[in-house]
Amino acid sequence: MTAHSHDQRHPHDHGHDQGHGPAHGDGHHHGGGHHHHASPDDPRFGLAIALNLAIVAIEAGAGFFANSTALVADAGHNLSDVLGLVLAGGAMWLARQPARGQRTYGFGKATVLAALANGVVLMFVSGAIVLEAFHRLARPEAVQSWVVMATAGAGVVINTATALMFVRGRHGDVNVRGAFLHMAGDALVSVGVIVSAGLIALTHWTWLDPVTSIAIVAVIVAGTWGLLREAIDMALDAAPPGADVPSIHAFLKDAAGVTEVHDLHVWAMSTTEMALTAHLVRPGAEQDDRFRGDLVEALEHRFGVRHATLQIEQARGEHCPVC
Repeated sequence: MTAHSHDQRHPHDHGHDQGHGPAHGDGHHHGGGHHHHASPDDPRFGLAIALNLAIVAIEAGAGFFANSTALVADAGHNLSDVLGLVLAGGAMWLARQPARGQRTYGFGKATVLAALANGVVLMFVSGAIVLEAFHRLARPEAVQSWVVMATAGAGVVINTATALMFVRGRHGDVNVRGAFLHMAGDALVSVGVIVSAGLIALTHWTWLDPVTSIAIVAVIVAGTWGLLREAIDMALDAAPPGADVPSIHAFLKDAAGVTEVHDLHVWAMSTTEMALTAHLVRPGAEQDDRFRGDLVEALEHRFGVRHATLQIEQARGEHCPVC
């Protein structure tokens, strides 16, 4: 008789004796289990959003007043951080809502859609800035350098202060580390705008302004392209970047009594949660809840798989008539 065994558990709901280790024959330990993520209720994120919105408004207004595409591009760069923080925060809030009705997985995928929307919007904004920059290269226009320098200087101060808020905890939390790097990067970009405006004031080379804006867009696109590609992969249910699928397959294959692993699927339920389904061929083995439970727990702690469904078969292709 074929025995099908399904086990889909909550991340911290393990219904077996915690004193038993996973039933497997591989002594290797694979990293990448749990990551700690900042809560969207962290006041630092709210303050960072407010400060960056202020920078965006100031730089965009001053950029149009001073006729500087570089300053407008810097405003767009700061806007990318605001969008990222807002979308991520909103999506994280949605992801915490319980699963109900037809949404059996809840709203975790909203974090993926947020990242996708963020990437698409930034690509369009970058394209518009580049078009204007090429127009300015063809027809150079005078720039009020001192206004640009003063405004970008304010951006350096605010971004540096914001980055310092995220120094604490940046090594143990990917969201905090990301915020720190973004703010520090924004401060450096603003320094570049100041240098460009200073050179224009000294040399009257007005072409430096649109060239600087193109360089800033290149920085935005470099960061956004990876985000966009990762978001598209996750939207298509590809395995998340941190998922070591070959190692997961080898780990399941080395479990006690398992002769074959097939129909292994690993996908992102959200930007922070991974799910897995797999069929394990285990000839002659009776239904064993502890075996499955130990594997589910090991998958979570070794590989960060928080939702695992394992089907045990005595032979490939067999199906249980009563499951």
